[in-house]
Order: sequence, then structure tokens, then C-alpha cells
Amino acid sequence: MDLGISGKRALVTASSKGLGRGCAEALAQAGVSLTLNARSAGPLAETAAYLRGEYGVEVTDVAADITSDAGRAEVLAAAGHVDILVTNAGGPPPGIWSDWEREDFIKALDANMLTPIALMKACLPVMAKQGWGRVVNITSQSVKSPIPALGLSNAARTGLTGYVAGTSRQVAPDGVTINNLLPGIHATDRAVSLDTGVAEAQGITLEEAAVQRQAGIPARRYGTAAEFGAMCAFLCSQHAGFIVGQNILLDGGGVNATI
Repeated sequence: MDLGISGKRALVTASSKGLGRGCAEALAQAGVSLTLNARSAGPLAETAAYLRGEYGVEVTDVAADITSDAGRAEVLAAAGHVDILVTNAGGPPPGIWSDWEREDFIKALDANMLTPIALMKACLPVMAKQGWGRVVNITSQSVKSPIPALGLSNAARTGLTGYVAGTSRQVAPDGVTINNLLPGIHATDRAVSLDTGVAEAQGITLEEAAVQRQAGIPARRYGTAAEFGAMCAFLCSQHAGFIVGQNILLDGGGVNATI
């Protein structure tokens, strides 16, 4: 399918690896020019070089802390005109309610709620003026079905979801769509981190922890960054203009709900 977005320009944050990279690659395959961001310069430069060579699109990479004012300013300046915004950030560490203090919640909100909001506020006016734009926020299945050990993530990402619910309806008349992608467990570094926590807590191997968690997914496997990226690219396409303010699960059936 021709997504109809060749020649558009996209900003994808936290895109040197994992789900962010999957989204960036799917957009590159569709002919979209990219500005990529992550904290670590080395992996980011490697990803940018690969996408340039593989898909022949323009790729700018900016190593910066997107959660800081200075980092966002640097990334936005490098990106210039943005038709497509994909926001992504690593989730806060797991724990239990008694572990977390106010400072922990502030960090989680900065990374997983306030940073995406700041990026949207920066990009939406231009999108609305030109009459076309796409925003996809990578959140979590936890906004549909909270994960007890991820209370910081539950709180911050649910806050972002509430913001998008209202804002998406306000910009839809201008041809701009905002939607959220809610990943379940995918085969990324995040999965390894959470599997490691399970392994340590139960005294089992990392492989046993992965098998145990996969058994709880109806698809009986983790998702891949490539299939996640394909859904992201579709939401960014010319064919998705009537999808507004939605929260789309990619979790292998992990959330057990009728609606």
C-alpha cells in the first residue's frame, strides 16, 4: 500500500532502537525524511546511517535529552518543518507504591507526559496552518489495564492520554490527527529489563522469565518493532485522516477487555 506520505518530514524521538526505531524505519520505507533523537550519540548515528543507506531518505540525528528545555529546543531547531511527530520515551523503573516519592513522579511526568505535550505544542500550530499533520504518541497498554509494578508509568501515560483525548478533537478540523499507540510487551531492551526484574525476584533465568511472561499473552510471543512501526506508519499516512484521538493496543491480546 502506498501510504501517500513520501516527501513528508517526521520527527521521531527515542528512535535509536526499539519501538522508536521501528517507527522511524517504517516511515523511511514510506519515503519520509527524518529527524531522529536519542540521548546516546553512537547508537543514534548508527541508526541514522543505516536508514539513509537502506532507504535513501534524508536523516538528521540529534543526540540530546528531549525531556529538557534545551534538548527540545535543539531537536526542534534541527527538525525545522515537521509534518509528522512521533513521541516516545523510555518508561520509568518498576517498583511498588511505597518506593516512590514526589521527585520520582515529577521525573515520570516530565518524560512521559509533559515532554510529549511540549513537542505537540511546538508542532501543532504549523500542522494546523498547512491543513495536514500527524501525531502518534507511544504510550503503553497500562493506560487500558494498569500494571501494578509500573505505577509511575501508569500515572504519567494516563495523564498524556487525557490530554490527547481533548486536544485531538480541537485540531481535527484543521486536518491534523493525534492518536496513541499502546504497546504490550515487545522484543526490545525494555522487555529484557522487565524480564530481568522477574528473573531476579523469582530466582529463575532470564529465558525462563521471558517464557513465563509470553505464556500470559494470547499470541504466545512478544511483538516486534517492525510490526509496531508498520501500524505507526499507517496512522501517519494519508489513509488515516478519520482516525482521531484513539488508543490502539498492540499487545497480542494481552489486555482482556471487550471494548
